[in-house]
Amino acid sequence: MKVILQADVKGTGKKGQIFEVADGYARNFLFPKKLAIEATTGNIQDISHKKVLEERRKEKEKEDAIELAAKLNALQIEVKTKTGEGGRLFGSVTSKEIADALKKQHGVEVDKRKLEVKEPLKALGSYEVHVKIHLDVIAKLQVHIVAI
Repeated sequence: MKVILQADVKGTGKKGQIFEVADGYARNFLFPKKLAIEATTGNIQDISHKKVLEERRKEKEKEDAIELAAKLNALQIEVKTKTGEGGRLFGSVTSKEIADALKKQHGVEVDKRKLEVKEPLKALGSYEVHVKIHLDVIAKLQVHIVAI
């Protein structure tokens, strides 16, 4: 019997795949647990349509990420903080502070976990921070740390 898996099944396959399985396995295990549906022509067309929609959604998501990356590459943000002697900061500038400054100055909201700060920002000056927007899209943001 041909079935379309609705979820990943260990030892059988991944969600959305079509498999030929024993009738008893399908009727007694896969169907009652709603792990699979029978592979009729209507169900196969429905699954292929869902795959096309999912691919379009992912493509749109990537295009939006590329647009945001282009916008972020052109931006420069300024973070004001208290300093001690010699331009050293009290503590360091965190990714949360950078995300808040980006939202306040330019109206662009980025999750603080997507900001990759290579080394702690503990001195005044300009730094480059990487923003991981999408799996394949990474933007570079210029951060200027200045004294209050």
